[in-house]
Amino acid sequence: MERRQPFLHRVGEVGSTVGKKPPRSRKVRLALQIGLAALIFGFLVLTVIDQWSEIKSEGVHFHVIWLIPGIVILPIYFAISALGWDLTLRFMGHHLGIGRAQVAWGQPLLARYVPGSVLYVLGRVLLSEKAGVPRRITIASIVYEQAISATSAIVVAAYFIIKHPDLQGDTWRWGVLLLIVLAIVVLHPKVFGPLSTKALRALGREPLPEVISLRGVLALIVFYSLNWVVVAFGIYCVARSVTFIPFNDLLLVGSAQAIGYFAALVTLVAPAGLGVRDAAFAWAVKAALPSKSFALGSLIAIAVRGVMTVGELIYVGIVTAVGRHERWSIHTGILHPSPEEEAAVQSEGNAGA
Repeated sequence: MERRQPFLHRVGEVGSTVGKKPPRSRKVRLALQIGLAALIFGFLVLTVIDQWSEIKSEGVHFHVIWLIPGIVILPIYFAISALGWDLTLRFMGHHLGIGRAQVAWGQPLLARYVPGSVLYVLGRVLLSEKAGVPRRITIASIVYEQAISATSAIVVAAYFIIKHPDLQGDTWRWGVLLLIVLAIVVLHPKVFGPLSTKALRALGREPLPEVISLRGVLALIVFYSLNWVVVAFGIYCVARSVTFIPFNDLLLVGSAQAIGYFAALVTLVAPAGLGVRDAAFAWAVKAALPSKSFALGSLIAIAVRGVMTVGELIYVGIVTAVGRHERWSIHTGILHPSPEEEAAVQSEGNAGA
């Protein structure tokens, strides 16, 4: 009689295959994306419509000129994020180089909007593999990237919580600093290595091939935290195009975006954080508004999402052109997987069988 695998191993097998193969039907994929976007943004849009009279009374204006620096800054934010990933790979003993890292990180970026983000991860894995980085190293680097990005978001969000005007009388707000310490402790190689190995083995998976030193972890946290300052300038300019916000609240606006990022990361409800990130940002950014209006915050959130999408398209267009010119790129479909992605999915399925 064949011995039955332990329960957690079976969970690991299922978890390693669930969501690997997105819907093949173009209509199904399109319906999923449009449906999710409509559902998520509906709440914010309805809030704006319902509270429009209140919003008008708050001195709303639309100064298009303020959108220009936002559109310029946000693609730079994406480029710096790609540099952060290349730096993560370097700490793990591999690197793609600046140009290849931009292509591998940026070309599949729009695939994040496919539910499950399967094509996004596969695209990065395959592009990195073409440059000689093993798949397991790439996947491990993405795990680190998400963990360190979340930690840096907590660092920036801590500023928001400590400076929030409604919390000035509460000493417990300083407790958020303990989260930063806890996150660093968890990412310490002597903790993160054994924890990840134990968890992966319990699920029947191989341990991570490399762990990053504490010095590397701290350097990456600082790097990603500084990138939040960059995005803060872009977000502030977009918000300023909608209503007046004092310049000394720039970091408050930027940290509101970090709150939204962290909320999207921990909820895992929608692709690319659609809606969750925007609603959390709308709630947080109202702290920088004289009226503390959530409706006005929702309007700013919609404007920020629109400009970020434009910035994302500009960045993806540039790195795709570079990739094709240097013959580094592969076709990464949003509505249909490329032949390379189909082959990768099939090989992963055979390996887990």
